[in-house]
Amino acid sequence: MQLTDVAGKRVLVTGSAMGLGKLFATRAAREKAAAVVLWDINEGALKDTAAELEAEGAVVHHYVVDVSSQKSIAKAAAQVRQEVGSIDVLFNNAGIVRGNKYFWETENVNDISATMSINSLAPMYITLEFLPAMIASGSECRIVNIASSAGLVSNPRMSVYAASKWAAVGWSDSVRLELEQAGHDHVKITTVCPTYINTGMFDGAKKMFMTPILEQEEVVDAAWKEMKKGGPFVVIPWTSRLNQALTGLLPVKLKDFFLDKVGVYNSMSEFTGRKPE
Repeated sequence: MQLTDVAGKRVLVTGSAMGLGKLFATRAAREKAAAVVLWDINEGALKDTAAELEAEGAVVHHYVVDVSSQKSIAKAAAQVRQEVGSIDVLFNNAGIVRGNKYFWETENVNDISATMSINSLAPMYITLEFLPAMIASGSECRIVNIASSAGLVSNPRMSVYAASKWAAVGWSDSVRLELEQAGHDHVKITTVCPTYINTGMFDGAKKMFMTPILEQEEVVDAAWKEMKKGGPFVVIPWTSRLNQALTGLLPVKLKDFFLDKVGVYNSMSEFTGRKPE
């Protein structure tokens, strides 16, 4: 069953102080969600976003949450259940990327644990907090997990990030299948796998052949549309779907030759990332 909009739904967005998360939260507010719940670690930006949405008439609840910590997640989730109620639509959007070196050149091993904790484990812990109530509700509910095209192919100079997104994709789509097998058809999971997005997070990343840096709005539009339909995947742009297909079809040497020539394997060589504020 499709959702026509999120009016009357309680929507939670992680990483919602800026970027895609802020756009998802804004979309929920404009569709008259019953409550828009914002989670982010950046308290200043979080308060600014909350104020902007409240000025538009939205009912907003905002929480400073470190999603790299399971304890922080559990504490915030308990607050949400007490102050807002159960969540109907969840966007697991928070994510990080670190470095552009080869794996053996890693200087700070904490980057590994942080990347895996935020990109892989956090969506699992957060979903576990809210999914049981979604199942019990019997009403249309949605979970949108923002992964990456890096979770579909291998990529030099981002091995840990790719690993975190491979984990996210495998987990997300497996839970989708579990819900279908168990007959919980009112809860749908959508896994979103875009290439590099113009958020600042991937500043310095090189464009690949026929693959532009995506604008935030087009990613949000595609994810929102598929979320309402209850579709399983958003893989954009079309070149990512092609790369995924060829990865599964071609022998390794031919696959590596192709992805190298179209620029995938060199796309992170000049990566700098978002500058500290």
